[in-house]
Amino acid sequence: MTASAPAATQGSDSKTENRAILSALVIDDEELARQRVCDLLENHPKIKVRAECSNGREAVEKILELEPDLVFLDINMPDLDGFGVIQEIGKHRMPAVIFVTAYDQYAVKAFEAAAVDYLLKPFDRRRFDQAVEKALDTYFREQVDQLERRMEKLMALAGPSKAFSDRLVVRQGGTVHLLKVNEVDWVESARNYVKIHCGPHAYTMRETLSNFEQKLDPERFLRIHRSTLVNIDRIRRIEPGYGSESRLELDNGTKLVISRAYRRGKVKELLEEIL
Repeated sequence: MTASAPAATQGSDSKTENRAILSALVIDDEELARQRVCDLLENHPKIKVRAECSNGREAVEKILELEPDLVFLDINMPDLDGFGVIQEIGKHRMPAVIFVTAYDQYAVKAFEAAAVDYLLKPFDRRRFDQAVEKALDTYFREQVDQLERRMEKLMALAGPSKAFSDRLVVRQGGTVHLLKVNEVDWVESARNYVKIHCGPHAYTMRETLSNFEQKLDPERFLRIHRSTLVNIDRIRRIEPGYGSESRLELDNGTKLVISRAYRRGKVKELLEEIL
């Protein structure tokens, strides 16, 4: 989560008094829908809109850059939908979510246990204010681990992504890098981080290699070692080894070890094709 939830304030009748202002993003591919939410929040004393996003890719970038407390998230967007945004951000970094959706009520019911709330288009001010108040109560009264459990449920409802990522979002310092997957040469693990090699540049991301591998198309990337993933298109040659290891050379001259444990399955097929 982007911030730790403070303990609940005493006196439930003064629900939002003396609370910090929450930062929010409005994410929807329809401009009028975004404007509707922004208009309703314009003078809200406890929520400040930091940015608007017109698609899922932009949303991922802005969530990582701005670390908002709350997002108003459309489900049905082209390229990367609302669930795809949640999956790319991950449960530990995903802020609280209010769905803003045109799904019918029966479909939306399935999301209630995980999302803070949902707004079914078209909605009126009364329903909007209810959702916002629920978000404020949730943020300030639930502990961070409870909010993360909500995200686990939501990601389970989302299921696997329909398509593998074609871009990677990597934040380093105050800069957000959007990397094209086809420009990645190879990836190595460093404990709870991965180092992504793109030509002369390397980018570090807090992620395990196993989780990172799930984002990539297995037809394009190959696991050759417990700590190494390689872009198949970058392989120049493979040198058969003696004993437990073989070596692989990339177009840029980088040499990588193929461990014995991974000389099976697709690695074996590739070796048989080349050798």
